Amino acid sequence: GVIMYILLCGYPPFYGRTDHEVLSKVRRGKFVFEDKDWGRVSADAKHFIRMLLQMSPKDRYTAPKALNHKWIVHTAPRASAAPIKANPTLVDNLRSFRSQNKLKKAALQIIATQLDDASIRGLRDTFTALDSNGDGLLTCTEIKNGLEKAGVRKTASDLELICDGIDTDGSGVIDYTEFLAAALDKRSYLSEQACWTAFKVFDLDGDDKISLEEIRAMLEDEAGGEAVASERAAEVLKCVDRNGDGEIDFKEFWAMMGGKSSPSNEKGKEKSSASTSVLGAMLSPGRRSGASANANASPQRGGA
Repeated sequence: GVIMYILLCGYPPFYGRTDHEVLSKVRRGKFVFEDKDWGRVSADAKHFIRMLLQMSPKDRYTAPKALNHKWIVHTAPRASAAPIKANPTLVDNLRSFRSQNKLKKAALQIIATQLDDASIRGLRDTFTALDSNGDGLLTCTEIKNGLEKAGVRKTASDLELICDGIDTDGSGVIDYTEFLAAALDKRSYLSEQACWTAFKVFDLDGDDKISLEEIRAMLEDEAGGEAVASERAAEVLKCVDRNGDGEIDFKEFWAMMGGKSSPSNEKGKEKSSASTSVLGAMLSPGRRSGASANANASPQRGGA
């Protein structure tokens, strides 16, 4: 019952600041389904958990009875495609991500790690629905099968191109942060503060500009050599540097992210050295995919 509760909302039914407090709540057997986390969960699922968490062994479901519950037999098998159906812009967002330049893709990965759980819950559920073997990574086959279950049909070649575009570290699979970055809706990431934090990760020398050398440093671990990195960095700079001064300022970075008007205060943002250094370390050579893969895992609370 405890495991089912955690699987459906991301945190345990009995929460406490200390082990003693947790065990005290376990003995009382009191738990609630908070509407902000359980509002979209079916009544069948809640009934199933209540029966698994009955205090009295006589009233508690046995394993055979649990396996034959209505939610297990009928409701849950049909629900796997629900999160995908609830996100009609998913495929368009994934396809759009493929066409973005390397700097914007990296910026979206940084922003994805900053979003709170409420902002990404739908995408987290979608990722879980697509991840059929539960290994925390998506293959092109898993995405194809998940989309087909949801009634979205794409050609194999189209899906392969989409998957290649999302797989920014070239590992052959798509981790959680890569998926979040690609699937984010513009309304989720187009915040000046979030974009400023991403901007400062690339601004290695802190001069409020992103230079060609700083772009090259971001690309060199994945570009296939220094020469290739330099060529791609020049392409990114040419695309984003609107005033042609050889550097990218925040106004140009904001426009690249999709901001329509000028940022309200280019240099007045809070500059947290701790957050930008942590995010910078996550994108440093050799650490990008591994450090960021679990950046937005379901929130864990102490408890049982």
